[in-house]
Amino acid sequence: MKYLPSIDWIQSYRLSDLRGDVVAGITVAVLLIPQGMAYSMLAGIPPVYGLYAVTIPLLLYGLLGTSRQLAVGPVAMVALLIASGLEGLADPGSVEYVQLAILLALLVGIMQLVMGLTGMGYLVNFLAHPVVAGFTSAVAIIIAVSQMRLLLGIDINRGGVIDTLTALLRNIASLHLPTTLLGLSALVILIIGRRMSSLIPTPLILMVLSVLAVRLLELDIAGVKIIRDIPSGMPSFSLPHWESTSVRDLLPMALTIALVGFMESIAVAQKLQGRHKDYNIDSSQELRALGFANLVGSFFQSFPVTGGFSRSAVNDEAGARTGLASIISSILIMLSLLFFTRLFYHIPIVALAAIIIVAVSRLIDFSEFKMLWRTDRQDALLWIVTFLVTLLISVETGILVGVGLSIVMLALFSSKPHVAILGEIAGTGVYRNVDRFPDARTVAHTIIIRPDAPLYFANVHSIKNIVRQAIPHHSYIILHCGSMTRLDSSGAEAIKELSREAGEQSCKLLMTDMIGPVRDTMRKHGLFTALGSACFYATVEDAVDSIEGGTDDRLRGIQLQSKV
Repeated sequence: MKYLPSIDWIQSYRLSDLRGDVVAGITVAVLLIPQGMAYSMLAGIPPVYGLYAVTIPLLLYGLLGTSRQLAVGPVAMVALLIASGLEGLADPGSVEYVQLAILLALLVGIMQLVMGLTGMGYLVNFLAHPVVAGFTSAVAIIIAVSQMRLLLGIDINRGGVIDTLTALLRNIASLHLPTTLLGLSALVILIIGRRMSSLIPTPLILMVLSVLAVRLLELDIAGVKIIRDIPSGMPSFSLPHWESTSVRDLLPMALTIALVGFMESIAVAQKLQGRHKDYNIDSSQELRALGFANLVGSFFQSFPVTGGFSRSAVNDEAGARTGLASIISSILIMLSLLFFTRLFYHIPIVALAAIIIVAVSRLIDFSEFKMLWRTDRQDALLWIVTFLVTLLISVETGILVGVGLSIVMLALFSSKPHVAILGEIAGTGVYRNVDRFPDARTVAHTIIIRPDAPLYFANVHSIKNIVRQAIPHHSYIILHCGSMTRLDSSGAEAIKELSREAGEQSCKLLMTDMIGPVRDTMRKHGLFTALGSACFYATVEDAVDSIEGGTDDRLRGIQLQSKV
């Protein structure tokens, strides 16, 4: 079913898939417990809300999502966006701050649900890959730097990258040695565990070892900060605290999280689907699934969630075959909330900081910039501008600048399409770009122009100028339309105008190789009547034969009624 994809895998479920789903469900649950608390802390929210965020939302996505391996929950990038968006509106960790985070989940859910219901999954295409890569690398650095104060036990205020690094250097002498040693040990354990196998529940092992260290060495008495009390029980149902002022303040951040969260989620989902190929990803349904997970999750005290790379990769490697794996993970975390929260009391906060640092480190990728610098300087510019603005100004400004640059580059690319001048290859009747085939034969008093783009409002002036420059120097202009996939009203008017200008200067405009939809548009705009049938040919070869044979007043081979 379109809105309930789980019906497909439920109806065709095989017992042979059960073992993989169960193992993956348990493995991801074990990963999500420390990870959820860590990302909740990064967002400035008490750790228990990170567990709430991987119960109802994870369950709902398992039923509504089209990806069978994607694991939904808190992610580092969205957590940082939450922290930066709520900064200044309330004190981190306060009741008001938590209420705003839950309201933010509601707004994100509504936006994603509306975009999904209106089929707007294509919006992610407006974020160019270099923008995404630059933004992600910058955010990863910001997150890692923000956790350094916790890793070193230095009490400084949260701030930008430069301010934080400066404050850390100024106060390095006041680092808390037990916290620092425990933090560095945690990093070593996580790095070794990640290199051994992603299936090893290293974060859980770290939690156990760090709790033992705190208990046996009495590190909490020595000043190491611990989580302490985690409320037991399932999150209660309640409506998010709604105020018009708060909604107005949160709307820009909600839109940013809705788009960035979807972008991250769909990228992971498509990558995992490429490994399996036994189901399809529906981008609009993914928006609906994420929207519903965030919207309903907000009624159960969840902050915004999306699909995450690390846990989804673990879910896949552990054997997940259907959404049942996510449902099992959700149920296990609910059981933990009901019966095992007392085990979380002595978890040191520095261990959660280490989990965050290691998790985001894989997102820092300067090799992408090096590759772009070698292959496409324009894309490299997109990467570096987005990276620097995000890193040095703010996360919100970075994503806005990145989207703006993507749109500007799209407009520039669309307005100045590639246009080739064609010549014949050694009497074969095959015509190619003379810049790439210098020996290609050109036709006397004739120029063959091939625009490699639709002819529409965005590029019509550019293509018109190229044709106009050729009119005074040629008796015939052949417009090869084989690469013209679309013609709008602006393009149709341009063709009429160019034909008239050419005629005024004893030049004739001919058109060839049109595909069916372009011919249909020409017919609707009366171009066949306005220009005359003698201006239209099935192929360039036909037009050239007609010119060289002196019979350019005939229409050759074109089927005007064709819809092909």
